[in-house]
Amino acid sequence: MCRHLAYVGPPVTLAALLLDPPHSLLRQSWAPRDMRGGGTVNADGFGVGWFTGGAGPVRYRRASPMWSDAALPQLARTASAGAVLAAVRSATVGMPVTEGACAPFHEGAWLFSHNGRVAGWPGSVAGLARRLPVTDLLTLDAPTDAALLWALVRHRLRGGADPAEALAATVSEVDAAAPGSRLNLLLTDGRRVHATTRGHSLSIRETAGAVTVASEPSDGDPAWRPVPDRSLVVADPTTHTVEDL
Repeated sequence: MCRHLAYVGPPVTLAALLLDPPHSLLRQSWAPRDMRGGGTVNADGFGVGWFTGGAGPVRYRRASPMWSDAALPQLARTASAGAVLAAVRSATVGMPVTEGACAPFHEGAWLFSHNGRVAGWPGSVAGLARRLPVTDLLTLDAPTDAALLWALVRHRLRGGADPAEALAATVSEVDAAAPGSRLNLLLTDGRRVHATTRGHSLSIRETAGAVTVASEPSDGDPAWRPVPDRSLVVADPTTHTVEDL
């Protein structure tokens, strides 16, 4: 059901995060360790967004498996950034396999990803969708649960909500409307990482001046710590908090 990660800290190459670790996101695209709720590989596309210090983040998304993209290795070894969000996708049956369906989703300074699924899609959350502006529904990146979750979070951010509040409130209302959903959400503005756990795995690692939040540890570093289920994480390069959702 997808794998994702976010990093904030000193600039590193994309390859150092996505390709080089022994259990990198690339490896997780064909050999994930913890796929709950269906699926065995994450071969339905991938995406990476990184912050360059310009007007906003840069994104690279493809609808093909990460391992098949011939351009990615060179790009990943030449591009570097101090904030990155990336994901590999396992599409829920019935949802499209298109570039627009791949995280990270983006607006302004924000990058967003969803690991999991909305139970009973789409009927279970039709009432929530009706609360959104019609133009938001007409311009979804794709007709998928992840894209709708992003629209719900984004609507709160546009209204001035704190990012942690926006994630927590979205998880709460979707969980109530669609019990049994898996709602690991990941959001960053390049300075902090906000994340939720609801029905899926998440780990966090703090090193010297850097933090990584990921579906699965990318290596055997003992600094990795699992995040309990039903938690809200707020992290920056020097500190992090984990609270109950």
